[in-house]
Amino acid sequence: MAFEPPQRLVRALGETRHNGSDGGVGGAGEWLERLPELARQAVDLRELTVERVQAPGGRSSLVVLVRLIDGTPAVLKLAPERARPASERAALAHWDGRGAVQLLNPGDTEGVLLLERLQPDLSVRSLPEAKALLEAAGTLRRLWVEPPAAHVFETVAERTGRQAAAMRAGVGDDAEVAALVDTALAAREELLADPPAQRLLHGTFRQSKVLAGERMPWLAVGPDPVVGECAFDLARLVRDRVEDLIASPSGASITRRRVKRLAESLEVDQERLRGWTLFRAVESGVRARRVGRLQDAELLLEFAGWL
Repeated sequence: MAFEPPQRLVRALGETRHNGSDGGVGGAGEWLERLPELARQAVDLRELTVERVQAPGGRSSLVVLVRLIDGTPAVLKLAPERARPASERAALAHWDGRGAVQLLNPGDTEGVLLLERLQPDLSVRSLPEAKALLEAAGTLRRLWVEPPAAHVFETVAERTGRQAAAMRAGVGDDAEVAALVDTALAAREELLADPPAQRLLHGTFRQSKVLAGERMPWLAVGPDPVVGECAFDLARLVRDRVEDLIASPSGASITRRRVKRLAESLEVDQERLRGWTLFRAVESGVRARRVGRLQDAELLLEFAGWL
């Protein structure tokens, strides 16, 4: 079959090139051109039977529903180097199915992940909001474990340091955005000055990253793992369904209650959670603004202003 990348993936990698972070030789653009052949090679080498390409799929990888040679349903995932597939592989191997999708090919080729099949079209986001937050938080708690002694993972300080540099460069002459960026960067500096216990984190956790499974009701997928404090991981969950929050006349108060409820349920310091939620929302908003996703940027920056 033809392994045509979904348009969502094509657009996202196009944003990467526009953003100047393609990585040059061997970057996302070159990988996208080679993707159909890479997918055919991956399928043939592992003697997989292809069912379909998952669409709309993700923003950083091609996901193909396949069956192993014995008929077991599985997922084949191919990702460019900039998406850090080696780091994802290491995290999934360390979790070994506890709270996350099971890795089926731990010693395989770079950039190719073979995963247990979950229900790709049924995520926690399909549940009513209160239930979705409860199930997502419970899944996240299981992932927060000690990192391996000699780990390969980026730290929160390293990742947010790169992001902070890009935030400063992306402000432009908008005084309101500049003020938000200054506040977010100041919050980051304060949070990193005295960090609590370091754990292996999912890194990009949200409701849509938790899919229904067979061996457990809900399992996390698609980590961009990082080592740091738990509040950093939980911060992205706070702004889930941000479009609904913005549309609600009581969105600001709902957000503050959500911060309090999630912090208490997962035993995370409330002020640290608020600070990382602010930083991550501003970072995402500035990045969306930089690549022309102006509606997303407006939502995220308005949300950040509530914090």
